[in-house]
Order: sequence, then C-alpha cells, then structure tokens
Amino acid sequence: MNSTLHTLRDWSEQGWLRRLDSALADFVAQHHDRQVDSAAQAEPALLVATALLAHMEGRGHVCLPLLEVVSPPYSLLAWPTQTSEALSALWQQLPGTLSAWLQALQRSPVVRCVASGAPDTGQPLVLGGTPEAPLLYLRRYWAYEQQVAQAVAQRAAAQRKVDKAAARAWLQRLFPPPSATDQAAVPPVTDWQKIACALALRSQLTVITGGPGTGKTYTAARLLALLLATSADPAQLRVALAAPTGKAAARLRQSIDQSLASLQASLGEEIHLHALAERMGQARTLHALLGMRPGSRQFQHTAQHPLDVDVLIVDETSMVHLEMMAALLHALPPQAKLILLGDKDQLASVEAGSVLGDLCAQAQAARYSPETCAYLQAVAGEALPPSPSVGSALEQQTVMLRHSRRFGGDIGALARAVNAGVARSTQVVPGDADVPVAAYDLLQRGTQQALQQAALQPGAAPEAGKVFVLPAPVHTDAVVRLALQGRPCAPACYAHYLQEMRARPSSAGDTVQEHARWVSRVLQAFDRFRILCAVHDGPWGDRAMNQQVQSALARAGLLQPEGEWFAGRPVMVTRNDKALGVFNGDVGVVLPAPGAGQALRAYFLDGEQLRSVSVSRLAHVETAFAMTIHKSQGSEFFHTVVVLPDAGGDLLTRELVYTGITRAKEFLTVVEPRPGLLGSAMAQQVRRASGLAFK
Repeated sequence: MNSTLHTLRDWSEQGWLRRLDSALADFVAQHHDRQVDSAAQAEPALLVATALLAHMEGRGHVCLPLLEVVSPPYSLLAWPTQTSEALSALWQQLPGTLSAWLQALQRSPVVRCVASGAPDTGQPLVLGGTPEAPLLYLRRYWAYEQQVAQAVAQRAAAQRKVDKAAARAWLQRLFPPPSATDQAAVPPVTDWQKIACALALRSQLTVITGGPGTGKTYTAARLLALLLATSADPAQLRVALAAPTGKAAARLRQSIDQSLASLQASLGEEIHLHALAERMGQARTLHALLGMRPGSRQFQHTAQHPLDVDVLIVDETSMVHLEMMAALLHALPPQAKLILLGDKDQLASVEAGSVLGDLCAQAQAARYSPETCAYLQAVAGEALPPSPSVGSALEQQTVMLRHSRRFGGDIGALARAVNAGVARSTQVVPGDADVPVAAYDLLQRGTQQALQQAALQPGAAPEAGKVFVLPAPVHTDAVVRLALQGRPCAPACYAHYLQEMRARPSSAGDTVQEHARWVSRVLQAFDRFRILCAVHDGPWGDRAMNQQVQSALARAGLLQPEGEWFAGRPVMVTRNDKALGVFNGDVGVVLPAPGAGQALRAYFLDGEQLRSVSVSRLAHVETAFAMTIHKSQGSEFFHTVVVLPDAGGDLLTRELVYTGITRAKEFLTVVEPRPGLLGSAMAQQVRRASGLAFK
C-alpha cells in the first residue's frame, strides 16, 4: 500500500479528515495508476493535495490555494494542536517549493493544467488560478466558477440605453428630498438607495449589499416602480422574486408588497403598482423557481428552457452557493435583469462558495469610473467624489447601502464593532468613524444599564440595556432562565407564546377564522424570542439547548411533552418537500387543528399567510427552541440570545457573531461561557478560497 494513502486513511480514522477525503485520494491514485506505467505511482504531493482539496470543499471552500500548502498548513486546517507533529512529519516527505508542487501535479494525467492549454479529457482535478496564486479544483467546481465568472462578466459589460430626463424625473419622485425639518436635523448624505436604482436601470446585473436596516428591499421596491414607469410596455413587465429559503422568500414578498402599497398611495394611479404586485405571484425558493428535478442535481429551467422573466430579484444572496448561482445564471434569459440583494458580511452558504462576498469584495470603496459618476450626476443628481482607482465593470454595477434605519443604536454599533474586529477600546481602527465604541465596552455598558434600570425602576420603559452580556463564567442554566423569564428590560421569552397558546378562545366550536387568528398570535409571540447557537453539539450547542429548554418548560407546567408530537412544540424543517409546501429552514409550532378533535398540525406563518401540515406527514424536522446561527439567516427576532460555545474553535468567527447579532430586532443578549470568546471570534475572519476573486 502507498504509504501516503495509509497516512491519509489513518487521519480519517482519527477524525482529522473525512472518510470521503481519503477515499478521493484513493480514487485519484487508482485513476492515475491506470493511465501510466504501473511502476510510476501517484506522487505523494498529488495525493495529499487531493485529500486536502476534498477536505476544504467540505468546509465551504471552492478550491485549494497551493501557496498555503508549501509548508505545513496549520492555520489553513485549524486542526487540534496534537496534529502538528503528524503534519510536520508528512510534509518532510513533500516538495519544499511551490514550483515543485506544481510540477508534481502537472506530471499527473488526472490533472488538467488550464494555463498550458492542455486538452480537456475529463480529468477529475483542474489546476487553475494564476502563476502567482495557483489553485487546485475539483472538476465540477472549476466548471461552476467558470460559468459564474463568464455570465457575470457578460452581464456587467452590457448596458442599456436610458432616457436620462425621464429617469431623473421618476427618481426625484421616488426619492423626494427630505423636509426642511429633516434637513436641519440630518446633514446631507449620499443617497445610495437612489444610486442603486439609477445603476440598475441601465444594467442587466446589479448587486446591492448592506447590513440589516439599510433598506435593501425598500430599494428593490422603488426600483420595480422605476422599471415599470420607464418600461415601453409596463403591462407586460414580468417580475419574479426568489430567495434561498422559504422564510426569506416570504419576508421578501411581504416587504416588497408593503413598499409597493405605500408607493401606490403616494404616486396615485399614474402607474399601476398593484397590478404588478398581482402579476408577480408568490416569492419562491431558488429550488422552486428553477424547478428542481427530484433525486438529481438538475433543474427544469436551463439555457434551453429559460425562466419566463424580465426582472429577477434574489434576496439573501449571501446564502446562495456557487453551484446554485451557476444554475441560476444559466437559466436566466440574456435580456433579463438580475438584482442580487444581501449582506456581504453575513455568513456564506453552508455549501461551497461565497459568491456574494466575492462579487462585493470592493463594494465599500465605491470605485466608480468618471463615466459612471457622470451618469449618476445626470440621472440621480448625486455627486460622488472621484475614486483614486477605477474598479471593474462589475463594480460599476455594485452598490453598498450604508445607513441603517433599524440599527442606529447599540445593536448597530456592536455589529459595526464586531465587523471591524474591534473588541476593546484600546484597539484603534484608523479612519473608521463608523466604530464609535468597542464591542466589550458596549456590552458591558448595556449590562450595567439594564441592571441599574431593573434595580431602580422595575417598571421603566426598556430603553436602556438594548445589548446585554451574561458575564463569564456562566452555566447553561442561565440560558434556560432567559428562555423562561427573559431578562431585565427585555421580558420577551418562550413563556409568552405558551401563555398565548393556553388562551385559545374555544377548543370545541371555534370557527376557522377564529382559529387562524389564534394560531397567528401564537406564532407571532414565539418569534419574539430565539436562542441562537454557534454549534450543533456540546453543552452549548442547539441540540443540548433544545433538550434543556423543553425540560425546563415542562417542569414549570408551561408545556406537556408527550411523545414526539405535542401541542406547543416548535419545529424547524430540515429538508425541502415541495409536495407538502415546506422548505429547509421553515420554522413553525405544533398546535391543535380547528374544532374539538385532537389532531395536531404544524403551523407556519409567512408574513400574513398561514399554512399548515399534518404532523403525520412531516418526516424531516427538529425541535427549534434553539437553532444555529446559520439556520437563522433571513429571520429576525425581538429579543435574540446569541450563545457562544465554551470551547471556541475555528467555527467561532467574526461573520458568525455578526450574523447572530444582526438577527436582533430590539434586544440582544450575548452569552460568553468563558472570558475572551467574543474577542477571539472577532479576530478570526472567514476567508473562503475562491478563484472568482482573481477574475
């Protein structure tokens, strides 16, 4: 047996690699040996690179940066310290320079070298990137990346002719100047929402990024009004809305509907936004939009059978992985507009790729060309300062929204501090006026304010203590108490939805309408509070938290868990089921059906739309008192509790904490089991390997 393969298999047995990782190295070795002289075995560098590539893909990376593996990749892998000796021992047998690694890969018939112009014979591995930064890919991910890069480049380069006078007139109506009172209170600032609409009017691809409360869907609604007003045939304008999850799709449609209704009232009957809203239909998941074929990775809609759409708006794009983005761009008609909305600083998708982060890498710099600036001045009346450097064609169609209307207080300040990596006031961020106070200072201040408020004025309005930290050391029992009682100045907790559940007006003769109103109240009360965990496993993971909270609610007499299904059980769907109309990430509550019967159904609330499924038909769900921060994307809660794991680790990152914080609508509690966890998370930023950054 090849000694390198033996080592890789041993590492799989110890849990450092996945079995899949070492199995791929086995496959490559066999494939290599069949195509060359049997005496010339696959080189160790090829086998190690293959296993690491598979391992990296499992962690969300698209490719393996070969510069990172010339020496033992301790930081890249973030393995336990006890692995260091084994890594060092293996690397003594491997090439010591980048050129030697490249030569070992180029000699193998299982590797396609793009730079050399080698023919494509179906090799499982592809060597791409640049001479200075070579990248190793699994074949299909290289293909996905090429498809996305080419489609984005084509769309970014295409520009439509714009009637500048008409566009400016409508933009002035859609974004009226602030009143004299507002002007006196707020100094004039760049209207990035207006800029986003102006750029989208001329382009076939627009990327709009920004944190929570910056008005991404507000901007999208005004863009739809602008497109309708300037369309040659407005009655035929076909618009579709989509998002990665059912919950995010429902929120998108609700926000768009509310904004369009408000606009219709202010614009009158000159344009028919209500008719456009009716034609749009429901927002769908990307899987539903593309028509996923059961049991395969294929979709009904492709370039040969494109989507029937003129404008497609996709929300929560940070959750869209590389393969899905490739499929979406492949199915979109060339003449259709694509509007991508999302927060580039949130967690990337669970699967491989960080497409939005790659597309928006330079968004904050606003590197607009003189031609773009002149266009924005003419159409939007916005004068932007000249950029010291001009960005790519894509950057001319990318806008970062900067003013948060939701997070103007402590939660927003904390999110900005975390995003900037400023844990304590002794740290300085040069030239960054958006970080007024360090994260720990903010949390400590919020804690002190909340406790003082509770002690001095128990019945006071909850203005103080928007953010709160449970100081270390802390036990999981403290989180359970939050679930049952809330905290000072932030009383929202799970007791409230259970009280609402017990307040059912009638259990025997309630009408369908009365029952629906009761169910909606229960679901709305449940969504006011949520525990978000960084990990699944361990005492601070969502699995253990769910068990502890459920047991505590039962002991308090608020819940009566009997078997798998019981009234009041919150559930989260873990797998798409188109037939049932439920999708991965949907969260609902199990409640009795209307009438006197005892039949239980799982109810889900999407905006104002209520839907339900018999519990007997739900096979893929888990209890959802606590959920992971990953699963919470696209949602927000009145009081959010972010629970950090006591062990820390490579999963605890700046992006994870930022995403958890920005799920809080009004109140935030951070649970730090031991000192320094928040600071260590802020120092650890996710950098997913991708070739899109080099294109």
